[in-house]
Amino acid sequence: MLILPVLLLMATAGAATYALLVLPELWQRLAVGAVTLLVVLFGCLLPFLAWLTRRTTITSRRIIMRRGVFARERRELLHSRGYDVVVRRTWIQGTFGSGDVRINTGHEHPFVIADVPNPFQVQAALHELMEGAHTLVADRRRADQSMADGDTVAWGGR
Repeated sequence: MLILPVLLLMATAGAATYALLVLPELWQRLAVGAVTLLVVLFGCLLPFLAWLTRRTTITSRRIIMRRGVFARERRELLHSRGYDVVVRRTWIQGTFGSGDVRINTGHEHPFVIADVPNPFQVQAALHELMEGAHTLVADRRRADQSMADGDTVAWGGR
C-alpha cells in the first residue's frame, strides 16, 4: 500500500533537487519548494497516516475494523451472522504475496481488509471461525428448546 507513496517521494526529491540546482531565479526555486511541499504532504504523508491509522482485529467472535485520520470509523461484524469471504489479488499483490480480503455481508458496503499478507490463510481462518460460531449458535438453540421439566427435544421443535 505504501509502494506508490514511497516512489513518489523519491521521484519528488530527485526532481526538486535537480530543479533547485538548475533554476536561476529565486521565485522559481521558491515555487519548486512550495510544489514539492504540497506533493510530499498530500501524496506521501497523508497516505502514510491513513495506513497507520487503519486497524483490523479478528477475534473468535467478531471482526473489528477501525480507520480514519480526521474522522474515526469503527465497524464490527459478528461471525455468527454469516458472510461470504472473497480474496482479490492484483498482479502486484501476487508478486508480494498479499491480497485484499473482501467480506460480503449482503449490505451495501462490504468489509475490505486491504493488503493482507497470506490472504488465503486469513480466508481459511475466517471460514473456520464462522463455522465455529454457527455451531455455537446451534448448541444454544438446542439448549433453549429444552423443556421446563428437564426433557430435551431430540428431534423437531421450532
